[in-house]
Amino acid sequence: TIEHYNDYSFDYPYPVAISVNGPVGGMEYPMITFNGPRPYVDEDSGEKYYSKRTKYGLISVIIHEIGHIYFPMIVNTDERQWTWMDEGINTYLQFLAEQKWEKDYPSWRGEPRNITRYMASSNQMPIMTNSESILQFGNNAYGKPATALNILRETIVGRDLFDFAFREYAQRWKFKRPTPEDLFRTLEDASGVDLDWFWRGWFYSTDHVDISLEQVNQLTINTQDPEVEKAWAEKQHDAEPESLTTKRNADVNYKIHQQPQLADFYNENDEFTVTNADRNEYRKLIEGLNDEQKQMLENGSNFYVLDFANKGGLVMPILLDLHYEDGTKEHVRIPAEVWRRSPESVSKLLIRDKTLTQVIVDPNWETADVDTDNNYWPARAVPSRIELFKRDDRNKSMMEDYNQELESGNDD
Repeated sequence: TIEHYNDYSFDYPYPVAISVNGPVGGMEYPMITFNGPRPYVDEDSGEKYYSKRTKYGLISVIIHEIGHIYFPMIVNTDERQWTWMDEGINTYLQFLAEQKWEKDYPSWRGEPRNITRYMASSNQMPIMTNSESILQFGNNAYGKPATALNILRETIVGRDLFDFAFREYAQRWKFKRPTPEDLFRTLEDASGVDLDWFWRGWFYSTDHVDISLEQVNQLTINTQDPEVEKAWAEKQHDAEPESLTTKRNADVNYKIHQQPQLADFYNENDEFTVTNADRNEYRKLIEGLNDEQKQMLENGSNFYVLDFANKGGLVMPILLDLHYEDGTKEHVRIPAEVWRRSPESVSKLLIRDKTLTQVIVDPNWETADVDTDNNYWPARAVPSRIELFKRDDRNKSMMEDYNQELESGNDD
């Protein structure tokens, strides 16, 4: 604990830090903490055993309670007014220390994916609520603020810059009594990043993250060349399903087949036929263009318009994985400022030479998006499982139950 808390805040200033494996779940005091749980003793063998939950629970509670000597006993926040400045900040640092213990340490709080159920619930209050009025205390004061700080570090600001800014906060306010505004201002001041939108959404509201990829439109440049454009239009027409009437008339001996003399020019040519007038018009168009304009017409790029909806109300960066027809993949990060003028919906234009086959929003589950099913284009089938139950088809009655032989419960 001390090693990693020192890295993220300041050097531990006291001569000792004692952790007592006591009978309580966890309680902190200056320089001494009491932490459970304990192993249990097998009555027959006398051996001591502990479960996986006991192991990681004890490691985590020791980190957490020793961490409280830093927050709030040195950075002396008002726990009764703002519990999250004590528990939430400490839980965030606890998460960082846990993840240095071993790969995939089973941290209870800190990972964005672990807070989504709470974020989507209706029975909650903003983080910036007086401690006496909080609902779901653990999620509100511990889990959500810890997750928010972790998202700032990993996704919004970046590790190096956020670590520098948080260390500045800890050192600037040790042995003082900061308020939430002091934390917000220091992190922005030290990082140079405007985070007003983040504090507003995560700390002052109960909105949640649910960015839905509503639609993807593919566009290409109209070359104005009749040979190209009419061929393209004909291809689109041919891709349409044949009408039911036409299908069922497949065996009809049409009048025009019975009397070929009825056929004329329009039976051999249609709207996709290129005429000399079309060619002359195109030639005149090209002659009137400069080289740059000609290059624009010849641009073979794909223009993709991605439509997003902010269904949860909480604005966040839009993180995308783009998969292409040639098997390659590209990661795109659209900053949260894209929602500034339209917080409910936004469209993004992407110009690519390659053909797009799949788009995934928040592929690494970084933003605590509560509904990942609407993060895919094309939409994917949602995998799940069906549980089968064996039904008792007997016609049971109270009379049968009454006359059932009573089991003694004696193994002898």
